[in-house]
Amino acid sequence: MGCGNFFYVLLITFSVALITYNILISANAPLKQGFPGHPSSSSTPFSVDPIIKMPIDRSNPSSTKGKRLFHTAVTASDSVYNTWQCRVMYYWFKKFKDGPNSEMGGFTRILHSGKPDKFMHEIPTFVAQPLPAGMDQGYIVLNRPWAFVQWLQQADIKEDYILMAEPDHIIVKPIPNLSRDGLGAAFPFFYIQPKKYESTLRKFYPEEKGPITNVDPIGNSPVIVGKESLKKIAPTWMNVSLAMKKDPEADKTFGWVLEMYAYAVASALHDVGNILFKDFMIQPPWDTEIGKKFIIHYTYGCDYDMQGKLTYGKIGEWRFDKRSFDSKWPPRNLPLPPPGVPESVVTLVKMVNEATANIPNWGS
Repeated sequence: MGCGNFFYVLLITFSVALITYNILISANAPLKQGFPGHPSSSSTPFSVDPIIKMPIDRSNPSSTKGKRLFHTAVTASDSVYNTWQCRVMYYWFKKFKDGPNSEMGGFTRILHSGKPDKFMHEIPTFVAQPLPAGMDQGYIVLNRPWAFVQWLQQADIKEDYILMAEPDHIIVKPIPNLSRDGLGAAFPFFYIQPKKYESTLRKFYPEEKGPITNVDPIGNSPVIVGKESLKKIAPTWMNVSLAMKKDPEADKTFGWVLEMYAYAVASALHDVGNILFKDFMIQPPWDTEIGKKFIIHYTYGCDYDMQGKLTYGKIGEWRFDKRSFDSKWPPRNLPLPPPGVPESVVTLVKMVNEATANIPNWGS
């Protein structure tokens, strides 16, 4: 083994040991909030409520002198399920990157499988190490914050802002930098309810930090945030995620959205507020029109009868559900929905079809 490889393995071993130590002390000691090598700095409370309104000049991107580029980062495993979604997502990223009002910079797939795959030449990729075996307790999403910590430590990121996205996002138009004045820009999720679960969240966001409304109803994606802010947030997000998973009450309460709550808490702990931007994305089939939105998030299954009526909860005569392709590639030229199905669903399937028709060696 070469000297370089030896020190790399040593570094990863040390990092894993550090995570394990953090887990062991998280229930009884304050969570570390600083980024390794960067001392924590206190921030003054924000003088505006980001929930109330968007900054006035955000509606006119041309009013900002110079572009504030952001780097798009997507975490993924090497599964077929994540891989085909990433290939489709990157196809559309490239389509819109240089479009009008775009402030989209570079792109990175953060691959937390610990080893390269055969798509490194197609998608710009950073290989991150997964959590030690068993540490995610079957909740693979816990690898996401740990992967971001590694990427932020080791990668040379040129842009000053980061867009955290997911494999099942399709960009539908050029995205400007929606963040402003030290605030992140994030999509508000109706099911992230900090006030409802205040008693549980106070284990991780103590009362001395302020009202529970400081914890925004967001996940980590989609979020556009300053790179330096994310360098502070990411280690705390990792530690809070692991601590929540270890806590039986938090684990039961938050379930599959636990890591989303952890990011919201970590952002609040570092006094990074967020503009809650509902036009960031849509989620078919519930959102039926694209309008001014920038992203389609196809997390829900779309089931319809042949008259175009939604049959959610029942497999439709026509359907598109990403979970149908959890271990196989979706075929090219998926059948389009029947007449009467909303624009958002029709556009989603057409965009998947265009991507698969043009991506070389699809299905390999």
